[in-house]
Amino acid sequence: MLQELNDKVIWVTGATSGIGEAAAIHLSQGGATVIASGRRAERLDALAEQLVEPFHLAPLDVADEQAVNECAEYIIETYGRIDVLVHSAGLNITERSWDQISPSGWNEVIQVDLNGAFYCNHAVLGAMREQGDGLIINISSWAGRFVSRVSGGAYSAAKHGLNAMTESINQENCQHGIRATALCPGEVATEILDRRPVPVSAEDRARMVQSDDVAELIAFIVRTPAHVCLNEITISPTWNRGYIRGG
Repeated sequence: MLQELNDKVIWVTGATSGIGEAAAIHLSQGGATVIASGRRAERLDALAEQLVEPFHLAPLDVADEQAVNECAEYIIETYGRIDVLVHSAGLNITERSWDQISPSGWNEVIQVDLNGAFYCNHAVLGAMREQGDGLIINISSWAGRFVSRVSGGAYSAAKHGLNAMTESINQENCQHGIRATALCPGEVATEILDRRPVPVSAEDRARMVQSDDVAELIAFIVRTPAHVCLNEITISPTWNRGYIRGG
């Protein structure tokens, strides 16, 4: 039997755009208590208009380890628990091919997409062990399963690492009632497409998976029974540009 959302305390990172924003709205309107984090305070303020009380806005750069720990501590002190982490914060760079990428660009992607994920996952695991229950949903990517020239080497490396990290959480923490999902979307029509080296047309974006599609899947994962672990899920557009182009 699926669980209800109205007794869940859910921390959503990357909540100021794309999948994270859609997830925060979907989960909040479904009855969960949502703590929404993102780097852009003004976007969090706009998000608040679509959230349902109780909720909390927590500006955060996930690449800042101390700030991540302080945010997690605030949630635990205020609400007494963290039932779910939806880690959606991430980025990519435009100059991503090997003949363009710089060490600073590589470090930016790894610091946010992999190290930032580690900081957030690590920050909640202690509380979840004490609870004897917890769910982590890491928003990975198609590039976390298949090395992608479109996504670039840094992003592919970070997301492959994220998938491995997610499964290692299951291996070491399943006996504590903790389960983790690596959710791997193919192309999703979000702002991250704006940093593609080749612009993506409005027509192509309309055929892609939409943020709300992924948010509904996230809500389903949250509602699955505690004895069920969905280790890894891939979701992609039916009209898949990689398939059509033979890539």
